Amino acid sequence: MTNHLPFCEQYCVKPGVGVDLSAIDPNEQGEFKGKKQAKNALKQLREDLVVLQERFYAWDKRSILMVLQATDTGGKDGTIEHVMQGTNPQGVEVSSFKVPTAEELAHDYLWRVHKATPPRRMIGIFNRSHYEDVLVVRVHNLVPEAVWRQRYEEINAFEKLLANSGTTILKFYLHISKDEQARRLQARLNDPDKRWKFSKGDLKERLLWNDYQSAYTDALSLCSTEHAPWYVIPANHKWYRNYVIANILVETLRKLDPQFPKPEEGLDDIVVV
Repeated sequence: MTNHLPFCEQYCVKPGVGVDLSAIDPNEQGEFKGKKQAKNALKQLREDLVVLQERFYAWDKRSILMVLQATDTGGKDGTIEHVMQGTNPQGVEVSSFKVPTAEELAHDYLWRVHKATPPRRMIGIFNRSHYEDVLVVRVHNLVPEAVWRQRYEEINAFEKLLANSGTTILKFYLHISKDEQARRLQARLNDPDKRWKFSKGDLKERLLWNDYQSAYTDALSLCSTEHAPWYVIPANHKWYRNYVIANILVETLRKLDPQFPKPEEGLDDIVVV
């Protein structure tokens, strides 16, 4: 990695500029020579994150929303596990968005998402998100193009509302190659303990790889804003993916600079007996 910009800048999709996923190397591993070196760096970041999260929770002035999107096997679950390891679970909420229920389909597509946004002091993590409604919905032609195309503007307005209400939004696209996806799917098949994760439907979705890449390109390009930026994270190397995302989260928390509330006055002379 010859670019020494902060990761918040290095991997950010610049608003109004757009992104070319084919020009971004999912195998990037920065200046690290291997997994061990990166894991040591991640360990230090986790220690910083634990301290910052404690202050953020006590500060009680803002919330953070992390959005994780990826193609199948992209590593959303692994990111949550390894980046948030050691943090206080009392201050973290994870929400997963699968096929909408009948109740959810009876409302607007953002209804189920808005309910899950994090309150003050919490770090909320979306494992998939409202972007499914311009990804899966688009690729599988579940609604007319005129419907899904207007959703980019609606999503931007929704995220602007959250930002104006005190939520810091970080959106991560975990960028893997088609070859890496094949390797990970085969690894699931070969491991009896992981075969439960494999579905024949994964192969059908894989046939739509190019369609999904086009849909992601539009979502990343049209919905990366100053108030809710997208980050394209090289994710073929899981250890580098974890390090970059942890780094961006720590950079963001440091910029927010949360502080412990001032204690009550007159505590210095109290002795608990």
